[in-house]
Amino acid sequence: EINRTEITQPIMLTAGVAAWRVWLAAGGAAPLCMAGHSLGEYTALVCAEAMDFEGAVRVVAERGRLMQQAVPMGEGAMAAVLGLEDAVVLAVCAEASQGAGAQGGEIVEAVNFNSPGQVVIAGSAAAVARAMPLLQEKGAKRVLPLPVSVPSHSSLMTDAALQMAKVLEAVEIRRPLIPVLHNVDAAEHAEPDALRAALVSQLHRPVLWVDSVRAMQACGVSALLEFGPGKVLAGLTKRIERDLAAYPLLDGATLDAALNALNEEV
Repeated sequence: EINRTEITQPIMLTAGVAAWRVWLAAGGAAPLCMAGHSLGEYTALVCAEAMDFEGAVRVVAERGRLMQQAVPMGEGAMAAVLGLEDAVVLAVCAEASQGAGAQGGEIVEAVNFNSPGQVVIAGSAAAVARAMPLLQEKGAKRVLPLPVSVPSHSSLMTDAALQMAKVLEAVEIRRPLIPVLHNVDAAEHAEPDALRAALVSQLHRPVLWVDSVRAMQACGVSALLEFGPGKVLAGLTKRIERDLAAYPLLDGATLDAALNALNEEV
């Protein structure tokens, strides 16, 4: 039950917001800007007070339900590609979508640009299966199928995105108190309608995480804090920009380490 995406997404949101509140309660400073990877964009907007927590929980639960319904179980797939240039991955996806054996409507696309040499692809299960050996032939170090059936951030989510637009219209969204950089363009949007549009777009367009981290650095950020379970984003940060410090907040010890490190920088 907990693995259903309409359940998982509210849990992930709650974990991230809880970590943020612990950070503030411990005396942590507000950041220059924020960003969230995929679902984490909602977490960032709650932390920046652009959305109420309760409303965001309902929205992301519906987001998960719409994503799961958009593609029948077993017909979508995702895979992580390690060790190839972005342009090569894009070219292979185009070939696998249009090449021998392709059926009408079968697509595979690059959907997460996570770090240099790490791209996630998603789309129709058959097209992803065609792309994987082609990527290995092009020299990928590894091509790893992901244990999910929802092809997140691909154009197969377009219908879900259209329905998501209606969901977001019914939710109060305010100007963020802290600038939030968005997945689809690594840019800040302040007006509520622009925020809604960015959230709709990110459902069926790629996550530009490399660009987002570099945009945060351009804002003057020298250290990133990761709010939420795990430390994946902290690891990606070091692969994107080695001179950026990154601190995942996992427990009391990592909270203290982040507070001490950032206090020393001041």
